[in-house]
Amino acid sequence: MPVDATAIFIALAAISLVLALLLLVTYRLVSPRRYVGDWSPGDLGLEYDEISFETEDGLRLSGWWIPGSRPITIVLLHGYSVSRWAFYIRKMVEHLSLRGYNLLAFDFRAHGTSEGRFTTLGSSEILDLRAAIAWLRRERPGESDTVGLVGFSMGGLVAMMGLAEGLAAAGIADSPPIFPDRTGARGLRYFAGLPPIIYPLVKFLARLLTGARTVNALALARKIRRPLLLIVGKDDPLVRVEEVEEFALANRDVNPHVELWTGEGGHVRVMEAEAHHYWRRVLNFLARHLG
Repeated sequence: MPVDATAIFIALAAISLVLALLLLVTYRLVSPRRYVGDWSPGDLGLEYDEISFETEDGLRLSGWWIPGSRPITIVLLHGYSVSRWAFYIRKMVEHLSLRGYNLLAFDFRAHGTSEGRFTTLGSSEILDLRAAIAWLRRERPGESDTVGLVGFSMGGLVAMMGLAEGLAAAGIADSPPIFPDRTGARGLRYFAGLPPIIYPLVKFLARLLTGARTVNALALARKIRRPLLLIVGKDDPLVRVEEVEEFALANRDVNPHVELWTGEGGHVRVMEAEAHHYWRRVLNFLARHLG
């Protein structure tokens, strides 16, 4: 075989191998290993029901309904690659159940025990939240006169999207990605140990696989007019403090009820780093704006 042809063959083989590896990495990122924990609300001494509901695009999602003593329901929204069994969901269940709130915790598509092949990091997960709210209105109307949202990371972004649509009376977004592309590039290193420079190609492949679109979180700042508490850690490797500050500043033009707290700790870890202050702020916010 001529030398030039051999060189071309080797180059094409190398490119094909790189693309195959990138496609494999992308597939694993948009189809994360499902996390199913070994605890339930019953282990906390709480009554609960295993529930399921269907999204408008035909996926059946799984969750827990945990009844309280007040006509106020809080929907708990987990982050990427975990589920309703995440440590912070458990902590929320423990603290909020003591205040008499009804709680709905469910697994987003492609997470936990819910159906779905791919996660879209927010763009389709808003359909999951809409389905959860529809279930509340249909199945628990008297117990859900007022609805609040508490979301973490991806779930925080979905909570903000839900507030922009008027799906709830108030919400908390802990470590929300304001610039998903920037967070996604950092996430390559955080979740896969890969250099952020390859993010544009991974994003392109992810769109081919999932049909997802990038959520313009900053645009939500002009639409959210309901009480919102933003929480971000000073040592967060995925979401920068200044990015959340930029959102809060933009939202303040139309929303006098937006609050920002910058605490110690990393991504969704302020809850651990400043537990006393965290729960004081969270519980006071919910009491003021949900009753």
